[in-house]
Amino acid sequence: MQVIIVGCGKVGRNLAEQLQAEDIDITLVDTVADKINDLCENIDAMGIVGNGASINTLMEAGVDTADILIAVTASDELNLLCCLIAQKANHCQTIARVRNPIYGKEIGFIKERLGVTMIINPELAAAQEISRLLRFPSAIKIDTFARGRVELLKFKVLPEFKLDGMSVSQVSDTFRSDILVCAIESPDNVSIPGGDHIIHNGDMVSILASPLNAASFFRKIGLKTNQVKNCIIVGGGTISYYLTLALLDMKIGVKIIEQNKERCEHLSELLPEATIINGDGTNRSLLLEEGLTESESFVTLTNLDEENVFLALFAKSISDAKLVAKVNRLEFDDVIDTLDIGSIIYPKNITADYILQYVRATQNSIGSNVETLYHILDGNAEALEFAIREESQVTDIPLTDLNLRKNLLVGCLNRNGRIRIPRGQDTIQVGDTVIIVTTHKGLRDITDILA
Repeated sequence: MQVIIVGCGKVGRNLAEQLQAEDIDITLVDTVADKINDLCENIDAMGIVGNGASINTLMEAGVDTADILIAVTASDELNLLCCLIAQKANHCQTIARVRNPIYGKEIGFIKERLGVTMIINPELAAAQEISRLLRFPSAIKIDTFARGRVELLKFKVLPEFKLDGMSVSQVSDTFRSDILVCAIESPDNVSIPGGDHIIHNGDMVSILASPLNAASFFRKIGLKTNQVKNCIIVGGGTISYYLTLALLDMKIGVKIIEQNKERCEHLSELLPEATIINGDGTNRSLLLEEGLTESESFVTLTNLDEENVFLALFAKSISDAKLVAKVNRLEFDDVIDTLDIGSIIYPKNITADYILQYVRATQNSIGSNVETLYHILDGNAEALEFAIREESQVTDIPLTDLNLRKNLLVGCLNRNGRIRIPRGQDTIQVGDTVIIVTTHKGLRDITDILA
């Protein structure tokens, strides 16, 4: 498969690095030669210096034979124009990053009339992820499958949960909950656990379950399951706008602290039900004055990673709020994870995962599709949802009789909207969607689960 990436910023770079692992021919296009040279030194790709909206540049990049063109420059309009030219030149599939809320209601027209195959909005996707966390504040991370019918939730094991020393198989039996423990992160180990794996205090445990069953399990171990009642957001950018819309719809009170007066006035017009405060969100006195100590959630969405992390650490020291911090730079994620400041949102990772999911789906060879894909366990594992289109060597055979790869779990079956955590005698059938959790990268088809 041949893929052209126009735009070598943070998203383009992250995407190129992930696609390289997929055994895909990559061509990079950017107007800045240093970006091309720097990226081509680290990955096996061809680089073209030029404007991605120029037909001559695209022809030099091989658009006439490309399978997919992905436009992720800083300009929405340039991304759409690149996709339009590529579609006219070759009828290849096209993916555009479009961030401006003004285009939000025009996605259908853009896809139908301009022929853009996929539109990705990183800010909207990030806001949706944050809103899920505030609906279920006990979870550090929530990924959704089967159109929201199944969730992958990560939480930290604390002494009061009384899970310390308990094996994975004992968890379901003891609490009589229909959940699956599918990943455990310990200080010295990351694993897809077997039934005899022992859980310890401080572990990060990920479970698969329906929202109802997950809530039931969390209540039984003593975790808070009710959504927050109010939220303070520092930073009034696009993510804040999308997030506030979602939170207001959930009947959650919102305060936004934004330093730019003109932006505050604009937000006041767009979000009349929210409280917009013109001030410095890093000002300790202002945060205390606006009720940070009593707030149930605190979200930091400034343009500076350092500010977001620092503010979250400050909030942790004076309140019990659910904390969410946005981080753009991916290089220091391992350091940030050690700070234990709640939930970290990486918009660049969200964007790359969405696009990679689509690329995988176009590569499948027989009757199943990658419907959803998330990188979990700090990128050491993947959780994928496959839609089963036709019979294969994995259908209608009990799971115990399948020769599955090691470090792989069949996590959940969705059959006609009914969710089931599978047991050994369950079978995968045509029409199902199946969730797989594995440390093996690059699964494109459901038959890839076999050893």
